[in-house]
Amino acid sequence: MAIKNQIDFEDELIQLRQIPKELAVLPINDAVVFPLMMVPLLLNDPNLLRLADEALADQKIIGAFTQINPTDGKPGPADIHRIGTAVHIQRMIRFPNGEMRLMGQGVTRIRIAEMTQVEPYMRARIETEEEHEEESDLLRAYVKTVTNSFSKVIDESENLPEELKIIISNIKEGGRIADVIATNMNIDLERKQKLLEESDVLARLKLLSNYLSDELEVVRLGKKLQSDVKKEMDREQREYYLRQQLKAIKRELGEEDDRTIEIDELRDKIAQAQLSEPSREVADKELDRLQRMSPGAAEYTVSKTYLDWILELPWEFTTADNLDIDAAEKVLNEDHYDLERVKERILEFLSVKKLKQTMKGSILCFVGPPGVGKTSLGQSIARAMDRKFVRISLGGMKDEAEIRGHRRTYIGALPGRVIQGMRTAGSANPVFMLDEIDKLGADFRGDPASALLEVLDPAQNASFEDHYLNIPFDLSKVLFITTANLLDPIPRPLLDRMEVLELPGYITLEKIEIAKRYLLPRQIDENGLSAGAIKISDAGLRHIAMHYTREAGVRELERKIGAVCRKLARRHASGKKRGVKITEKNVRKYLGIEEYTREMALKKPTIGVATGLAKTFTGGEILFIEALSMPGKGRRRQTGQLGDVMKESAEAAESFVRANYLARADDKEFFDTKDLHLHVPAGAVPKDGPSAGVAIAATIASLLFQRPLRNDYAMTGEITLTGKVLAIGGLKDKVIAAHRAGIKTILFPKANARELEEIPDVIKGDLNLVPITRADEAIEKTIIWD
Repeated sequence: MAIKNQIDFEDELIQLRQIPKELAVLPINDAVVFPLMMVPLLLNDPNLLRLADEALADQKIIGAFTQINPTDGKPGPADIHRIGTAVHIQRMIRFPNGEMRLMGQGVTRIRIAEMTQVEPYMRARIETEEEHEEESDLLRAYVKTVTNSFSKVIDESENLPEELKIIISNIKEGGRIADVIATNMNIDLERKQKLLEESDVLARLKLLSNYLSDELEVVRLGKKLQSDVKKEMDREQREYYLRQQLKAIKRELGEEDDRTIEIDELRDKIAQAQLSEPSREVADKELDRLQRMSPGAAEYTVSKTYLDWILELPWEFTTADNLDIDAAEKVLNEDHYDLERVKERILEFLSVKKLKQTMKGSILCFVGPPGVGKTSLGQSIARAMDRKFVRISLGGMKDEAEIRGHRRTYIGALPGRVIQGMRTAGSANPVFMLDEIDKLGADFRGDPASALLEVLDPAQNASFEDHYLNIPFDLSKVLFITTANLLDPIPRPLLDRMEVLELPGYITLEKIEIAKRYLLPRQIDENGLSAGAIKISDAGLRHIAMHYTREAGVRELERKIGAVCRKLARRHASGKKRGVKITEKNVRKYLGIEEYTREMALKKPTIGVATGLAKTFTGGEILFIEALSMPGKGRRRQTGQLGDVMKESAEAAESFVRANYLARADDKEFFDTKDLHLHVPAGAVPKDGPSAGVAIAATIASLLFQRPLRNDYAMTGEITLTGKVLAIGGLKDKVIAAHRAGIKTILFPKANARELEEIPDVIKGDLNLVPITRADEAIEKTIIWD
């Protein structure tokens, strides 16, 4: 934008002194027009073109008013500032596409008094804004101050011409000086509008002085930054030039070697890699060190390997999450049957991630027996989220360096398994599975569980430091999943950092459904059979699950189905391609005699034999508690590989019966004249825990009164000396086992009643589930008194 000569402006001002009382209003979105200012205007809106045509046909004067919101496409009366500038249109050019270019000059400040027209363009009755300028020493001082400050801005800036200094020096009025400076200052529209609206020249100069001080600081800072950048570029260009010269000299002398090529390749990789700032600094420093090192030095290979690790890690690269909740739910349902609670938790995680992108990674712990799908569920989660999946096994790990890595001072040092897993994943936000976390060990080399505390803490793992890298690595975007068979071996501080999701064992009906949906089709495919080559009836699958496997999961069941498929594959390879249906009757033909016989309920009530319930690695089992009395001196024997807790529970049960039921017995000397032998069958299997206390008390009471115990009742619960029945664990598995064995009534602690919701309705419908709070209730209900 150009500034006219002061004399020319005075001439035109005399000619245009009479501003019309009503003007067309032109909204401007990218500038504030001051008096004296030459302003180019490009019009393409039909209504504004009409405004320009009518103004050119009249007095060639329009009102220019700045928009309040520059992005508003169709401003109305409320969308423009009330004070603007009358502009005299001096030149007009029409373009073939219909656009019009105007060149106008600001004449004087004006104010909108009243809008007289809105469509097709705005018109307003206007009033001229008079300036107030009184000569004073203070005014002259501010004129000198702003003039000097603006001269400094011109000197520091590369965008303002030196001619502006001459123009400013030729203007005498303080108001005109302020307007010319404001026109050429690089400040925002809001500040320029404040200067336009200020009619008092002294106040305008004060405001302008503050703006100039700020602008001078900005210009100087920008110049300093530009100078620093130029120095850095000059240094890099000089190094590059010298490097190229050195390469050319070596090439001419025939001394160029593979090492030079290797260094150049590493430098290119560093430049292109997505590194964090700390890792980039370390990589550059290590490369300079490597360049000065002799290839024959022992440290050369160590340094080169270290650089390779830095360049291969995904410091900043992440994959985009698939946050389609319906699609994720479909994937989870395709891969796994049931497990509704776990699936719901994963979908909740995705939903929160969808609503809050900055969410930190979560740590989930899947706990359950072997073969229930913990590891494969992690793979399904990764597939549902479109993330990379990586798994490491912690079973038997005893060295802390396996997690944190070895320091580079050691020969053959490497990063820990966590960093190795991140390199394998290739992204900073994979699904990372830490398998068998309950199998961690510890010895003189450290405690891996303690090293995992930082890895599995969302508040700390954003700056995890591996001993080998010695650079903070961000693990906060990782979705960590740990798996365990039991919670007890996991250290409490580590367990506190994880959200535990229990995967219970499958009931037989669920195993049949899983076999039909997943296991059988997979084994048919893996053994090269066609889809119709084999069919297994539900009864056949039930027979395999109950008599050829003993597990809470389905891993062994899949092996048995695979064994059947292999036998059929042999038949097909021999040319016998007729389809086969496996039923309960012909399973033995393919798998041999049954390997397991399930414990079933006793056929008749028996004195001194109670049915208890236990939870094992393979799910729930019924447990017979047997006791015999014989003449003696009150001695006690306990067999069946009972643990200390179970032995103490037996002692508590005997004390309770002796204290509360001996008075009702016929033989008041029973505990003094009889030896008692307590035995729990399956003597080769260790047994422990307090949950058999109620069953032991019922067994001893049965001997005391010589009354049989009901054979269709089973019971579980920890007993206290006062006879109170305490809560136990694994109720669902125990109820499923009792149902499978033909038990009709189960006595369980009332404190566990809330867990009944987890038991399938098909099982609860066949059982009479009786909550109890005291051992007396179990004894009275299970002993047949008449």
